[in-house]
Amino acid sequence: MLGKTISHYRTIEKLGEGGMGAVYRAEDTALRRIVALKFLPPELTRDSRARERFIREAQAAAALNHPGICVVHEIAETNEGIFIAMECVEGKSLRAELESGSLRLDRALDITIQVAEALEEAHDRGVVHRDIKPGNIMITPKGRAKITDFGLARLSGSTLVTEAGTLLGTVAYMSPEQARGGAVDHRTDIWSLGVALYEMVSGRRPFRGDHPQAIIHSILNDDPPPMPSVPPALGGIILGALERDPGRRYQQASALAADLTAFRRDPRSVTLTVRQAPSDVQPSIAVMPFVNMSADPEQEYFCDGIAEEIINALTQVDGLRVIARTSAFAFKGKQEDVREIGRKLGVANLLEGSVRKAGDRLRVTAQLVAAADGSHLWSERYDRQLDDVFAIQDEITLAIVDKLRLKLLDGGEARLARRHTEDPEVHNLILQASFFLNRRRGSKDLSRATELLEEARRRDPENALVYAGLAGCWAIRPFIGAVLPSEVFPKARELATKALELDDSLAEAHMLLAHVKTEYEWDWVGAERGFRRAIDLNPSYATAHFSYSNLLMYLGRVEEAVSEIELARDLNPLSVPANRWHSMVLAIGRRYEEAARQSQRTIELDPTSAISHLILGWTYAMMSRREEALEEIRLGLELVTAWVSLHRSMIARTYVQLGMKDEARAILTEMLERERETYVEPGMIAAVASALGEVDLAFEHIEKAIEARDSSVLTIKTDRAFDSIRSDPRYGEVLRTLKLEG
Repeated sequence: MLGKTISHYRTIEKLGEGGMGAVYRAEDTALRRIVALKFLPPELTRDSRARERFIREAQAAAALNHPGICVVHEIAETNEGIFIAMECVEGKSLRAELESGSLRLDRALDITIQVAEALEEAHDRGVVHRDIKPGNIMITPKGRAKITDFGLARLSGSTLVTEAGTLLGTVAYMSPEQARGGAVDHRTDIWSLGVALYEMVSGRRPFRGDHPQAIIHSILNDDPPPMPSVPPALGGIILGALERDPGRRYQQASALAADLTAFRRDPRSVTLTVRQAPSDVQPSIAVMPFVNMSADPEQEYFCDGIAEEIINALTQVDGLRVIARTSAFAFKGKQEDVREIGRKLGVANLLEGSVRKAGDRLRVTAQLVAAADGSHLWSERYDRQLDDVFAIQDEITLAIVDKLRLKLLDGGEARLARRHTEDPEVHNLILQASFFLNRRRGSKDLSRATELLEEARRRDPENALVYAGLAGCWAIRPFIGAVLPSEVFPKARELATKALELDDSLAEAHMLLAHVKTEYEWDWVGAERGFRRAIDLNPSYATAHFSYSNLLMYLGRVEEAVSEIELARDLNPLSVPANRWHSMVLAIGRRYEEAARQSQRTIELDPTSAISHLILGWTYAMMSRREEALEEIRLGLELVTAWVSLHRSMIARTYVQLGMKDEARAILTEMLERERETYVEPGMIAAVASALGEVDLAFEHIEKAIEARDSSVLTIKTDRAFDSIRSDPRYGEVLRTLKLEG
């Protein structure tokens, strides 16, 4: 085909090929201009009625004249087949731009407004595109967005005819009415543009699945996940474009463009033209660390504790998204503009405060601030006795509920009123323990937290919070040192069970017991029940979503695992572990491009994290990007400060993927030698052995992992490192032992 003259067009180079045909750059020899020729597959034009319909669509598209629409010059048929000659748009597609992640907000707004204005022109002339997606939006070198392929979607009757590589991407932008196979009008384009805008600002699609039917199910049933980095007003606009009922959706592309233009001009004064009211956007809040105004700097723990207890109280507010302590406290001691904090945390409101404690007197000030402009919504000062601290926390919570016009969850008032202790000293010990447990600068902080909680238990042996805190101290030990799970998880189980006997409404205890059932007991049904109970009690519980994601990944329910870790990350957006696990789950799900982008975001949060660089290197290796993989391994090794089996395992597996098996075997030998001296997670060794094809050695260490209850072996069902052993009869027996069969 290259170099041939077809009609009066001489083909120069092939630009691409997809389910809707091959595209060539060509010279129009008659008018001496460069054009694009799209040759349609014969199966799309074989039916005479389809041909006639397509010609009518092409004629309608050719009549469009707008700078945001690719010009159609003619439609013709030769011995080579039927083709369309159109404007050859220089630049790259929006899909190519999104390969590196979300766009800058101003960039996303410019593109969407331009596309919406172009769609309005087409819709006014009775032309509906039906296949708006990033691949059909070209961006010129000057930044102009142009829509291509008008009318082609109608020819196929269903975008499901596209090839496998593009099928998922196309289905992901379908409107609900398209997905049902019903009649569509211009509002289907508005939905698809809303999906594209969601992806531009968040870096991910709102509706996903492993296959077309799963995506369609998501489109028809699921709400788009929250977008923590998106201003609430813009979130309202996007949700207005994504209304399932076309009657509640934006009725005109021009209305969508107008709202986006108003938002870009002044985010604080947007009045949505769509029926959806701004109040439909989920309310959100971050409780910032309260400032210590006391003369004693050691009272910092008390200030942090009050803020943390208000966070816990606010989780009882129905529909309120409460940012986790880790992310909110990332701004402690920093003088950052409230608008920037709101943007980074993706919240509409911030609660700020200060505490002055002197003897048994307490002064607490609190103020609720709108993150969009820093304006004060409410403020109060409380001068009370120290033992009134609980009442102060409740009054602040109820004031926020009233100001934001919200309501408590069912049973929320009872949980607010419940006091786990009336002893100020016990309360003080719990706050101090929480301070050290959250700071967690090594084993000393964990030991100190445990000592404080044990003292609290001696003073108040029926305190559920104390038992939950102690359970957490024990459950975390395998993750901060080489400790056998069998040495700590039974104790964690005992303490969490006692906490629930004292207070069955304690989300933390349900989560911890579910964590033990997952990592130690392999009681998958009981674990899932526990995680769901914890999340029901506290929908903003980021740690529960995080741990539930682990469970789902072990079970092979990878898409659900991705959804849960995204919820955890949205609730705790600055958490390095949550962001890092998100990249791991994406990679395990073989969504490598997304995993690489997520790893890059994690590294931006903490450039000193060795494991984040190593995960990115492994992901690059899976994508055959050798030089980038080796560079990330080099960077990770420079940051390693201690021998960690996960580091060694990740490096070895990366080497295997890159064909550097000698280097990988050297690491395996090193791990085996170290195993003779101290505890090394046998599941980590098994993964490396399996990746190298050392099947017997892999099974030997899988058995060791099962005996030690080493949770690193639980990825056996989903991790590609174990591909080499899956045909071995012993693999099925391992799955049965781990209760992972089926």
